[in-house]
Amino acid sequence: MKKIAAILYGACAAVFAVQMPSASAADLSIGVVVSTTGPGAVLGIPYRNVFGILPDKLGGRSVTYTVLDDASDVTSGVRNAKRLLDENKVDALIGSNSVPVTLAMMQLANETRVPHISLSPIDQDPKKNPWTFSVPQPIPLMMGAVVEDMVKRKVRTVGYIGFADAWGESVHKALLAREQDSGFKVTSNERYQRNDVSVTTQALKIISGKPDAVVVGGSGAPGALPHIALRERGYTGPIYNTHGSVSGDFIRIGGRSAEGAIAPAGPFLFASQLPASNVVKPVASKYLADYDKAYGPQARSPFAGYAFDAYLLLDAAVAKAVKQGEPGTPAFRKALRDALEGDVKDVVGTQGVYSMTDSDHNGLDNRARVLVQVREGKWVTIND
Repeated sequence: MKKIAAILYGACAAVFAVQMPSASAADLSIGVVVSTTGPGAVLGIPYRNVFGILPDKLGGRSVTYTVLDDASDVTSGVRNAKRLLDENKVDALIGSNSVPVTLAMMQLANETRVPHISLSPIDQDPKKNPWTFSVPQPIPLMMGAVVEDMVKRKVRTVGYIGFADAWGESVHKALLAREQDSGFKVTSNERYQRNDVSVTTQALKIISGKPDAVVVGGSGAPGALPHIALRERGYTGPIYNTHGSVSGDFIRIGGRSAEGAIAPAGPFLFASQLPASNVVKPVASKYLADYDKAYGPQARSPFAGYAFDAYLLLDAAVAKAVKQGEPGTPAFRKALRDALEGDVKDVVGTQGVYSMTDSDHNGLDNRARVLVQVREGKWVTIND
């Protein structure tokens, strides 16, 4: 049985070390940075939990995972990533659930030539960042499902409102990229802050344009605010959101106004609703059963499956890399990076099927998404 120890280092970094049986000095060391305190803890704690239920082998070799808290802060995240690299001599880095911390870790991975798997959606060029790989679905892939549904509904005009930050901008960019070939016109580009309590002015501007549909570039509970404002002011058309809003908090905050909301989602939270032919279903179902057994169904996260998929990718890549070098050496880390990029194909995870290349360090396709809708206060998959 795994021994799990939680240790507090100073005032900045909580360490959650999953100690595996040590077979030799060549055992693997994997470093993880996630937010277990601060605003990002709602994501980071479920991620951390995943490393407590993983098998004690990685690619057939004993493994130690050391999980450090970035405190939802870039400075702390960088400091702890450097600690993992300098003190633990990790063979790979995983993290963070925060985009800014992830981008800083990506730079460290390049500088130290250590493979890095991101747990947050990032835009990256594999040619410029050859050591970083990402497991979350890219925004364009997920918003493609929204666009396809709008085309089916013969939507011609689309109102847009999103966060006034990188997330809102990325969603808007993905929507505009499909505007011409999909036959619709984006009629507005309204923005709001994540901590705003009202978007009445923006909603009225959107409604004045009489759009056939509205897309909300939000996430979590704040993503429900435009739904409330639009419905309260009589808008009756379809309202779409992003995969970042597929949560119970969105429904709780949105209430009746959230009813009918449509969004793309990763398949794993909806494993029980997937057809038996879906290749992701057995992997996602097994993961959810193990997670529920350890932490209870109430602790489920719509995003923690990404941490399990990072493990699956490393498990497949390590089995290849150990033929080229021993863990703990630069030769092994280079072989691990090369295996992730070129040798590991059709890895079925909880969120989709991964086949990375030298031009695509994510490797997911349409199997990594389902379309869901709020019906009678619950998110359910839709096929119409």
